[in-house]
Amino acid sequence: MKRTHFVILPLAVAALAACQSEAEKQADATEDRIEQQADQSAAAAGDAVAALGLTERQLLDGELVTADGTELGDIEQVRRDAGGAVTSLVVEIEDSSPDRYVDVPLAGLTVRQGSMDDPDIQTTMTAQALAALPDFTPGAP
Repeated sequence: MKRTHFVILPLAVAALAACQSEAEKQADATEDRIEQQADQSAAAAGDAVAALGLTERQLLDGELVTADGTELGDIEQVRRDAGGAVTSLVVEIEDSSPDRYVDVPLAGLTVRQGSMDDPDIQTTMTAQALAALPDFTPGAP
């Protein structure tokens, strides 16, 4: 009887995987690559201030918000130029399905006051302007 449980579980996992659309599978793979790259970069950066007075780990804990505090998305990755300076933040757009990621330039971003522990990164962009940005592709320059 115990063998049945071991056989049913892999079949259930396989059935769920088969239900995913190709877009969902690609979105999951993109999310995995972005998270892996972000973890590696944050570990290498350590406790050094990366941008906006925050460490890379603090930035990765942040959310992108409008001036009135409306959440636009979660910060998923910190992008740097060849010299190591932070140039942009990769943001997962709020409520996108499948998940959609865009590269938001650092220029014009600020830390919202009172949010240092779980930082809100404020932008002047609207949700429409954010959605109009091109999709971010992991591994792209």
